[in-house]
Amino acid sequence: MKTSSIGFIGGGRITKIFLQAFTNKKVEFQTVVVFDTNADVLNALKAQFPFITTGDLQKTAGQSTVIIALHPPMIMESLEMILKIVSADALVISLAPKITIAKIASKLKTANIARMIPNATSYINEGYNPVTFATGFNHLEKAETLELLQLLGTTFEVAESKLEAYALLSAMLPTYFWFQWNELVRLGNQMGLNDEESKASVQQTLIAAINLMFNSDLSPEKVMDLIPVKPIGEHQAQIVKIYQSKLLGLFEKIKP
Repeated sequence: MKTSSIGFIGGGRITKIFLQAFTNKKVEFQTVVVFDTNADVLNALKAQFPFITTGDLQKTAGQSTVIIALHPPMIMESLEMILKIVSADALVISLAPKITIAKIASKLKTANIARMIPNATSYINEGYNPVTFATGFNHLEKAETLELLQLLGTTFEVAESKLEAYALLSAMLPTYFWFQWNELVRLGNQMGLNDEESKASVQQTLIAAINLMFNSDLSPEKVMDLIPVKPIGEHQAQIVKIYQSKLLGLFEKIKP
Protein backbone atom coordinates (compact mmCIF):
# COMPACT_ATOMS: atom_id res chain seq x y z
CA MET A 1 0.00 0.00 0.00
CA LYS A 2 1.33 3.44 -0.94
CA THR A 3 0.16 6.66 0.67
CA SER A 4 1.52 10.18 0.98
CA SER A 5 3.79 11.71 3.58
CA ILE A 6 3.12 11.40 7.29
CA GLY A 7 4.50 13.29 10.27
CA PHE A 8 4.42 12.22 13.91
CA ILE A 9 4.59 15.01 16.47
CA GLY A 10 5.89 13.02 19.41
CA GLY A 11 8.13 9.97 19.15
CA GLY A 12 7.06 8.01 22.22
CA ARG A 13 5.40 4.65 22.73
CA ILE A 14 2.35 5.19 20.55
CA THR A 15 4.42 6.36 17.58
CA LYS A 16 6.50 3.20 17.92
CA ILE A 17 3.30 1.16 17.98
CA PHE A 18 2.01 2.84 14.82
CA LEU A 19 5.29 2.39 12.98
CA GLN A 20 5.49 -1.28 13.95
CA ALA A 21 1.89 -1.86 12.81
CA PHE A 22 2.62 -0.23 9.45
CA THR A 23 5.84 -2.22 9.14
CA ASN A 24 3.96 -5.46 9.82
CA LYS A 25 1.63 -4.63 6.93
CA LYS A 26 4.48 -3.51 4.67
CA VAL A 27 2.98 -0.04 4.23
CA GLU A 28 5.09 2.36 2.21
CA PHE A 29 5.02 6.13 2.68
CA GLN A 30 6.72 8.73 0.52
CA THR A 31 8.10 10.28 3.70
CA VAL A 32 7.83 9.56 7.42
CA VAL A 33 9.04 12.38 9.64
CA VAL A 34 9.11 12.19 13.44
CA PHE A 35 9.67 15.07 15.85
CA ASP A 36 10.45 14.75 19.54
CA THR A 37 12.26 16.98 21.99
CA ASN A 38 14.20 13.97 23.33
CA ALA A 39 17.12 13.05 21.07
CA ASP A 40 17.52 9.64 22.75
CA VAL A 41 13.90 8.78 21.92
CA LEU A 42 14.44 9.74 18.29
CA ASN A 43 17.69 7.78 18.03
CA ALA A 44 16.06 4.65 19.43
CA LEU A 45 13.15 5.03 17.03
CA LYS A 46 15.48 5.52 14.07
CA ALA A 47 17.43 2.40 15.04
CA GLN A 48 14.24 0.34 15.07
CA PHE A 49 12.71 1.95 11.97
CA PRO A 50 15.53 3.10 9.66
CA PHE A 51 13.08 4.39 7.03
CA ILE A 52 11.96 7.34 9.17
CA THR A 53 13.40 10.82 9.01
CA THR A 54 13.81 12.88 12.16
CA GLY A 55 12.98 16.53 11.73
CA ASP A 56 12.02 19.69 13.54
CA LEU A 57 8.46 20.52 14.54
CA GLN A 58 7.83 22.67 11.48
CA LYS A 59 8.99 20.03 8.99
CA THR A 60 6.91 17.37 10.71
CA ALA A 61 3.81 19.55 10.75
CA GLY A 62 4.22 20.24 7.04
CA GLN A 63 3.43 16.67 5.96
CA SER A 64 0.14 15.78 4.27
CA THR A 65 -0.94 13.66 7.27
CA VAL A 66 0.01 14.89 10.73
CA ILE A 67 -0.43 12.65 13.76
CA ILE A 68 -0.34 14.41 17.10
CA ALA A 69 1.10 11.86 19.53
CA LEU A 70 1.39 14.11 22.58
CA HIS A 71 -0.04 14.14 26.09
CA PRO A 72 -3.02 16.50 26.50
CA PRO A 73 -1.17 19.26 28.41
CA MET A 74 1.29 19.69 25.53
CA ILE A 75 -1.16 19.83 22.63
CA MET A 76 -2.50 23.39 22.63
CA GLU A 77 0.98 24.88 23.05
CA SER A 78 2.27 22.73 20.18
CA LEU A 79 -0.65 23.69 17.95
CA GLU A 80 0.15 27.33 18.57
CA MET A 81 3.64 26.68 17.20
CA ILE A 82 2.46 24.96 14.00
CA LEU A 83 -0.73 26.82 13.14
CA LYS A 84 0.95 28.57 10.20
CA ILE A 85 2.64 25.36 9.00
CA VAL A 86 -0.22 22.86 8.78
CA SER A 87 -1.80 23.25 5.35
CA ALA A 88 -5.50 23.86 4.79
CA ASP A 89 -5.91 20.42 3.18
CA ALA A 90 -3.77 18.45 5.62
CA LEU A 91 -5.15 15.49 7.59
CA VAL A 92 -4.63 15.94 11.33
CA ILE A 93 -5.21 13.06 13.74
CA SER A 94 -4.90 13.60 17.48
CA LEU A 95 -4.37 10.55 19.69
CA ALA A 96 -5.01 12.23 23.04
CA PRO A 97 -8.06 12.33 25.28
CA LYS A 98 -9.52 15.57 26.66
CA ILE A 99 -8.53 17.96 23.86
CA THR A 100 -11.60 18.21 21.60
CA ILE A 101 -11.81 18.60 17.85
CA ALA A 102 -13.23 22.08 18.40
CA LYS A 103 -10.15 23.10 20.38
CA ILE A 104 -7.82 21.71 17.73
CA ALA A 105 -9.82 23.39 14.97
CA SER A 106 -9.52 26.73 16.74
CA LYS A 107 -5.78 26.67 15.98
CA LEU A 108 -5.62 25.11 12.50
CA LYS A 109 -6.80 26.02 9.02
CA THR A 110 -7.71 22.48 7.97
CA ALA A 111 -11.20 21.02 8.44
CA ASN A 112 -9.81 17.48 8.13
CA ILE A 113 -9.35 16.82 11.85
CA ALA A 114 -9.92 13.52 13.61
CA ARG A 115 -9.41 12.15 17.10
CA MET A 116 -8.56 8.54 17.80
CA ILE A 117 -7.97 6.57 21.00
CA PRO A 118 -5.15 4.16 20.09
CA ASN A 119 -4.41 0.80 21.64
CA ALA A 120 -1.12 -0.95 22.38
CA THR A 121 -2.43 -4.12 20.75
CA SER A 122 -2.09 -2.31 17.42
CA TYR A 123 1.58 -3.35 17.74
CA ILE A 124 0.38 -6.70 16.36
CA ASN A 125 -2.38 -5.10 14.22
CA GLU A 126 -5.08 -6.12 16.68
CA GLY A 127 -6.06 -2.75 18.11
CA TYR A 128 -9.57 -1.75 19.09
CA ASN A 129 -9.50 1.90 18.14
CA PRO A 130 -12.45 4.33 18.18
CA VAL A 131 -12.20 7.39 15.96
CA THR A 132 -14.20 10.61 15.55
CA PHE A 133 -14.08 12.89 12.52
CA ALA A 134 -14.79 16.60 12.38
CA THR A 135 -18.10 17.51 10.74
CA GLY A 136 -16.35 19.15 7.80
CA PHE A 137 -13.91 16.28 7.16
CA ASN A 138 -13.70 15.64 3.40
CA HIS A 139 -15.62 12.41 2.73
CA LEU A 140 -13.10 11.04 0.23
CA GLU A 141 -10.21 11.80 2.57
CA LYS A 142 -12.20 10.19 5.39
CA ALA A 143 -12.47 6.90 3.51
CA GLU A 144 -8.72 6.89 2.84
CA THR A 145 -7.97 7.78 6.45
CA LEU A 146 -10.13 4.91 7.72
CA GLU A 147 -8.36 2.55 5.33
CA LEU A 148 -5.03 3.61 6.80
CA LEU A 149 -6.16 3.39 10.43
CA GLN A 150 -7.74 -0.02 9.90
CA LEU A 151 -4.24 -1.39 9.34
CA LEU A 152 -3.86 -0.97 13.10
CA GLY A 153 -6.75 -3.33 13.83
CA THR A 154 -10.47 -2.81 14.37
CA THR A 155 -11.16 0.89 13.80
CA PHE A 156 -14.69 2.19 14.22
CA GLU A 157 -16.39 5.57 14.24
CA VAL A 158 -17.98 6.86 17.46
CA ALA A 159 -19.37 10.08 18.88
CA GLU A 160 -16.62 12.30 20.25
CA SER A 161 -18.26 12.27 23.69
CA LYS A 162 -17.50 8.55 24.01
CA LEU A 163 -13.76 8.68 23.31
CA GLU A 164 -12.66 9.13 26.92
CA ALA A 165 -14.71 6.09 28.00
CA TYR A 166 -12.89 4.03 25.38
CA ALA A 167 -9.60 5.37 26.72
CA LEU A 168 -10.41 3.60 30.00
CA LEU A 169 -12.12 0.50 28.58
CA SER A 170 -9.82 -0.15 25.64
CA ALA A 171 -6.57 1.81 25.57
CA MET A 172 -5.73 1.36 29.26
CA LEU A 173 -7.57 -1.92 29.82
CA PRO A 174 -4.59 -4.27 29.21
CA THR A 175 -2.69 -2.61 32.06
CA TYR A 176 -5.32 -3.84 34.52
CA PHE A 177 -4.47 -7.43 33.70
CA TRP A 178 -1.04 -7.86 32.10
CA PHE A 179 0.88 -7.92 35.38
CA GLN A 180 -1.57 -10.46 36.80
CA TRP A 181 -1.18 -12.81 33.85
CA ASN A 182 2.59 -12.53 34.07
CA GLU A 183 2.48 -13.37 37.78
CA LEU A 184 0.30 -16.42 37.12
CA VAL A 185 2.86 -17.71 34.59
CA ARG A 186 5.56 -17.29 37.24
CA LEU A 187 3.43 -19.16 39.77
CA GLY A 188 2.97 -21.98 37.29
CA ASN A 189 6.75 -22.25 37.01
CA GLN A 190 7.03 -22.39 40.80
CA MET A 191 4.43 -25.17 40.88
CA GLY A 192 6.33 -27.39 38.44
CA LEU A 193 5.22 -26.30 34.98
CA ASN A 194 7.83 -25.16 32.52
CA ASP A 195 7.53 -21.71 30.94
CA GLU A 196 5.85 -22.97 27.77
CA GLU A 197 3.28 -24.97 29.75
CA SER A 198 2.51 -22.06 32.07
CA LYS A 199 2.04 -19.59 29.23
CA ALA A 200 -0.17 -21.99 27.25
CA SER A 201 -2.34 -22.68 30.28
CA VAL A 202 -2.89 -19.02 31.10
CA GLN A 203 -3.38 -17.92 27.48
CA GLN A 204 -5.75 -20.69 26.41
CA THR A 205 -7.84 -20.50 29.57
CA LEU A 206 -8.11 -16.72 29.37
CA ILE A 207 -9.30 -16.85 25.76
CA ALA A 208 -11.90 -19.49 26.63
CA ALA A 209 -12.99 -17.61 29.76
CA ILE A 210 -13.54 -14.42 27.77
CA ASN A 211 -15.55 -16.31 25.18
CA LEU A 212 -17.65 -17.94 27.89
CA MET A 213 -18.39 -14.61 29.59
CA PHE A 214 -19.32 -12.72 26.43
CA ASN A 215 -20.42 -15.33 23.89
CA SER A 216 -22.50 -17.82 25.92
CA ASP A 217 -26.17 -17.50 26.83
CA LEU A 218 -25.32 -17.37 30.54
CA SER A 219 -25.58 -14.25 32.65
CA PRO A 220 -22.34 -12.95 34.24
CA GLU A 221 -23.56 -14.27 37.59
CA LYS A 222 -24.17 -17.76 36.20
CA VAL A 223 -20.79 -17.79 34.47
CA MET A 224 -19.03 -16.87 37.71
CA ASP A 225 -21.01 -19.56 39.56
CA LEU A 226 -19.58 -22.32 37.34
CA ILE A 227 -16.44 -22.55 39.50
CA PRO A 228 -17.26 -23.17 43.17
CA VAL A 229 -13.79 -22.52 44.60
CA LYS A 230 -12.67 -18.87 44.36
CA PRO A 231 -9.22 -18.56 46.01
CA ILE A 232 -9.21 -14.76 46.00
CA GLY A 233 -12.97 -14.29 46.29
CA GLU A 234 -12.63 -12.66 49.70
CA HIS A 235 -10.80 -9.77 48.01
CA GLN A 236 -13.35 -9.27 45.22
CA ALA A 237 -15.14 -6.37 46.89
CA GLN A 238 -11.81 -4.63 47.46
CA ILE A 239 -10.82 -5.10 43.81
CA VAL A 240 -14.20 -3.74 42.63
CA LYS A 241 -13.72 -0.72 44.87
CA ILE A 242 -10.28 -0.09 43.34
CA TYR A 243 -11.79 -0.20 39.84
CA GLN A 244 -14.56 2.19 40.83
CA SER A 245 -12.36 4.73 42.58
CA LYS A 246 -9.32 4.66 40.30
CA LEU A 247 -11.00 4.40 36.91
CA LEU A 248 -13.94 6.69 37.49
CA GLY A 249 -11.59 9.16 39.14
CA LEU A 250 -9.30 9.10 36.11
CA PHE A 251 -12.27 9.37 33.77
CA GLU A 252 -13.30 12.62 35.45
CA LYS A 253 -9.77 13.98 34.96
CA ILE A 254 -9.53 13.19 31.24
CA LYS A 255 -13.00 14.32 30.22
CA PRO A 256 -13.05 17.54 28.14
